Amino acid sequence: MLKQEYQLISVAPKPFVKWAGGKRQLLPVITSHIPSKFERYFEPFLGGGAVFFSLVSKERKAKWLISDLNSDLVLSYVTIRDKVKELVSSLEHHAENYSKNQSAYYYKIRETNPKNEIDKVSRLIFLNKTCFNGLYRVNSKGKFNVPVGRYVNPNIVNKENLFEVSRVLQSKDISIKCQDFEDALKGVGNGDFVYLDPPYQPVSSTASFTSYTDSDFDFSDQERLYAKFKALDKKGVKVLLSNSKSDEIVELFHEFSDGIIEINANRFINSVSQKRTGHTELLIKNY
Repeated sequence: MLKQEYQLISVAPKPFVKWAGGKRQLLPVITSHIPSKFERYFEPFLGGGAVFFSLVSKERKAKWLISDLNSDLVLSYVTIRDKVKELVSSLEHHAENYSKNQSAYYYKIRETNPKNEIDKVSRLIFLNKTCFNGLYRVNSKGKFNVPVGRYVNPNIVNKENLFEVSRVLQSKDISIKCQDFEDALKGVGNGDFVYLDPPYQPVSSTASFTSYTDSDFDFSDQERLYAKFKALDKKGVKVLLSNSKSDEIVELFHEFSDGIIEINANRFINSVSQKRTGHTELLIKNY
């Protein structure tokens, strides 16, 4: 049955959730800086996976080692890989009930604490598709706390994409894990390529969104990441990193200033639509 459904799909897989800092709009720029050949691809801040999906769909021959510290997100990837039909059925149930009373059903589901993996992942995707700005955010207790969004007809069940994502993730060449970036990068060596897309260093005191998990990614983590970047460089590993154009990041990576590329980007995370304007981000590479 699944094979027949896959045959109906001709589009490349794309992120199944909208993730703060997602890279879909920047793919043409980012992919133009990715090496044409590598034996293994490491991405330890996977998020929505826009860069990973764009590369793996081109059928490059490589091993793909993807990971994230957000356990709910990693569970979503694994569940889509292994139990996509059950997940689609659960999402269809959400979509039907949401259409009857959007706000009431949203807050009802937001307050639930599902126990099984299908319900957990279905809840995450449902809330992501219907919450304000599609923003994933948790508080210090790890609780999702974003208000309901204003959507006429949100695409809660993108069945075609979910089946295609499932098909791609079933490859024996793809490994998905929940772990810190330092653990994820322990076995990296010459011939490998690493793409790093951490929570960005805030560019101001009012732009401090880093809560993708219940543990903030602060400047000490940025320093840990720089130390890993430098260690990988010494091992001859090609590394590409995305981050904000903040004074702290520019200073931290000054040794690699020749590999800093400024790119223009729009971000839609701001609650005030007039403030969602273009700004500059950085790509930093050691090759």
